Amino acid sequence: MGLLVVCLVMLALLPSAAFAVPSLAGTWFGHGQPDDKGAMYLDRMLPSGEFRVHHRTCIKGKAFDQAAAGRWSQSAGGFTITIQTVNGEENPRTDAYRIVSIDAQKQHYVYLRTNFAYHARRVAGDFKMPACDLIS
Repeated sequence: MGLLVVCLVMLALLPSAAFAVPSLAGTWFGHGQPDDKGAMYLDRMLPSGEFRVHHRTCIKGKAFDQAAAGRWSQSAGGFTITIQTVNGEENPRTDAYRIVSIDAQKQHYVYLRTNFAYHARRVAGDFKMPACDLIS
């Protein structure tokens, strides 16, 4: 019984960060959009709360790119992105996601509006998306 009490006291003294969900901050690469396996994305989630995303759809080896920017915030069970611009033009909207799992190297999350699941892996900050002729 004494050991249990000591363990509980030690857990209570640990900083809350020890139990925090890993941060989305970083660069993430993933494939797929609903009904389109020729799509990929590169999310750059900055620690400041800003984000930039580069979407690429490959059709017959040709790339169709789109860029968006805005802000992101994370909670224990999910995250929200507020898109401010798409291809440099104002196009505000807010998208909410539920985090299914996340660790230092990969994440699995679901877009709440469509229930579409995404899987991304952490990549280096200088990562470049592959050319369409390499995946089509």
